[in-house]
Amino acid sequence: MSTPTATPGQENHNAANTHDSALALEFVQFAVESGVLRFGEFKTKAGRLSPYFFNAGLFDDGAKLGRLAQFYARGLLQQEKTSGLQFDMIFGPAYKGIPLAAAVAVELARLGRNVPFAYNRKEAKDHGEGGTLVGAPVQGRVLIIDDVMSAGTAARESIAIIRAAGAIPHAVAIALDRQEKATENGVDVDHSAVQFVTKALGLQVFAIARLTDLLQYLAQADKTPPGGSESNPGQSLQAHYQRVLAYRQRYGVDEGISLGDTST
Repeated sequence: MSTPTATPGQENHNAANTHDSALALEFVQFAVESGVLRFGEFKTKAGRLSPYFFNAGLFDDGAKLGRLAQFYARGLLQQEKTSGLQFDMIFGPAYKGIPLAAAVAVELARLGRNVPFAYNRKEAKDHGEGGTLVGAPVQGRVLIIDDVMSAGTAARESIAIIRAAGAIPHAVAIALDRQEKATENGVDVDHSAVQFVTKALGLQVFAIARLTDLLQYLAQADKTPPGGSESNPGQSLQAHYQRVLAYRQRYGVDEGISLGDTST
């Protein structure tokens, strides 16, 4: 099976991302303390049993959503300075991307970077303004904001919507990169969804944190003296490091992979 390459004539946006480990670790701690990042045994869309689960739907009050937006905004502004990430507006794919796009737009404006945002409906509206797009006109270089990227399906759908509007899908921002192999027709492949979107579709992808950051966080917690509590969670997190590491070793991707023609 051939892995598609970037659309001919499409600008290649694969500028190298600079990764802020301090920001990432702060975000992981926030996600754990908020109950958004949980440990146990969870079945993924690919049918794997994962020792952790990231549920962005649990950023479910104003304080948590506001702080989440701060992490996105801080990371995006840093990427603009260090990796050449550029965008003229934000797009939030239905459904989880809608509140994320709105919250990030508000936070960016608070920090002095005021950009328009838009989102899509799952079903077209046949009255009022009609159509599937809501918000600012979709134009220029568009940044797609979502929570995670499992198969890249939402990103591809967003890319099609943005192109149909005559704009340029330029980059994707997500909260967590799981850094694990994607599946095609039920079979594991050597690249992740993030790598597919970056290498094959030509979009830059920024993630606040990666699985490697989660492992670093757990490793540091593992060194915390016994007697962990809610404010010092080392004790309760000790058992999870080895499980997450084993999952990474089994399903993790090589971050240096180059997508070309592959066969399955």
